[in-house]
Amino acid sequence: MPRLSYLRPDIIAGFLVFLIALPLCLGISFASGYPPTAGLITAILGGMLVSVLGSARLTIKGPAAGLIVVAIGAVTELGGGVTGYRRALAVGVVAGLLQIALALIRAGALGDLMPSSVVHGMLAAIGVIIISKQVHVMLGVAPEGQEPLHLLAEIPRSLANLNPEVFLIGLISLLILFGLPLVRTNWARRVPGPMLVLAAAVPLSLFFDLEHEHVYTFANHLYHVGPSALVRLPGSLASAIVFPDFSMIGSAVSLKYIAMFALVGTIESMLSVIAVDALDPERRSSDLNRDLLATGAGNVVVALVGGLPMISEIVRSKANIDSGARTRWANFFHGAFLLAALAVIPGVLQEIPLAALAAMLVYTGFRLASPKEFVHVYHIGPEQLLLFVTTLLVTLATDLLVGVGVGLVLKIVLHLANGAPFKSIFRSVVSETRDGDTVTMTVHDSAVFTNYLGLKRRLQSVPDDVRTVTLDFENAWVVDHTVLEKLQRLGQNWTGHRLEIRGFDNHEPMSNHELSARRRRREVNA
Repeated sequence: MPRLSYLRPDIIAGFLVFLIALPLCLGISFASGYPPTAGLITAILGGMLVSVLGSARLTIKGPAAGLIVVAIGAVTELGGGVTGYRRALAVGVVAGLLQIALALIRAGALGDLMPSSVVHGMLAAIGVIIISKQVHVMLGVAPEGQEPLHLLAEIPRSLANLNPEVFLIGLISLLILFGLPLVRTNWARRVPGPMLVLAAAVPLSLFFDLEHEHVYTFANHLYHVGPSALVRLPGSLASAIVFPDFSMIGSAVSLKYIAMFALVGTIESMLSVIAVDALDPERRSSDLNRDLLATGAGNVVVALVGGLPMISEIVRSKANIDSGARTRWANFFHGAFLLAALAVIPGVLQEIPLAALAAMLVYTGFRLASPKEFVHVYHIGPEQLLLFVTTLLVTLATDLLVGVGVGLVLKIVLHLANGAPFKSIFRSVVSETRDGDTVTMTVHDSAVFTNYLGLKRRLQSVPDDVRTVTLDFENAWVVDHTVLEKLQRLGQNWTGHRLEIRGFDNHEPMSNHELSARRRRREVNA
């Protein structure tokens, strides 16, 4: 248990995160093709079990929008319906075991390999896919297409055939979510947007009598509504438990989604932990391998009982910190409150309109694919925007694995085109000299995302009596944005040492951004 002085703030933070997590867990489950309780199971165990197993201190574990695309793809391609759901659970079990294996071989450092522009391009693609699917639910229309590009093309048709009552609930929910951040008052900062949405949407569902099948007339048109527009829960907690079906676990489809669950979940989770550590008021650093081990174990358990895959979720984790959380027990209490809600007020949960949950997901998708992301990436450098957009478009046209793979290959090609020697792409070449309490490391050939781990190991091997470490990039043909971004974060969190960077006098930056990629000037190359 936490220290008594931490108990009260952790309970309060856990309760406030519970208010945010409750509707989001239901919405993510619905969008993923899983039963509504699947997301709640994941968040409950992600809080009450994984926090005890040693997850990162202030991160909140649970289902996340970033895995919706993978989950719905697995359910659909593995048979659809209950059959596809149970086979997807089997995929989740194996993916969790793979995460455990990655943690045991200390692969947590792989999070440092992922270029931010490729990751953000992947997340933006996920945002667009979420919007393409959920906007139709918000309009009360069943689309004909299945693929993201087809669903986007169908939006005008759905707008022309929207169900007015369902759309009104979705529209009001969306206006609340977009409008709340614009309200500059203390109460608006304290009230979770998703709970405010439910406060408006549930009374509207009662007013429109969505609990009962009926037909109504609006503008001389007949429209049908009923319980299918509401969340449906099983009759008891025991009936919410569903066991996996391993009959197709060796198929190519299953293997593809095992890799996707493990890859996307691990990357998102590690990036979230790193981001949350940066927000921790006490500046504590988490053990990425231990957190990945706890997350993998949690994923095995939740998949065995019918839950969605879990990750460290950044939005709820930030809310956890903002609410005053001090230890990992805030995550435990958030799970305990969710368990209590599922056990005590299931009737209230069944009055939640799906249009309201869809609006929350459309809002989440917009934030992932916000125009601000495009502008931000462009400011870092045009080549970063190319990586971002390429990853996004290829992911929309194919799937996440192909999109990320193409983004990584393109980044390597760009490094080679900018002058990086091929021999240095996967090998860091560093020479070192020492003068008193100062160590100078001269980086040769290139410093790019694929060889950053070698450079990082050299930095982490610096003796404790060294006060200043100088990185000299004068002899490097290319220094990419990912490396500079990682070095900045390392320098900010490094205790006992000071990191200095020099050697860019003969390099040209790709943009005016302080962390833009740099390459040797042509006259120098000549």
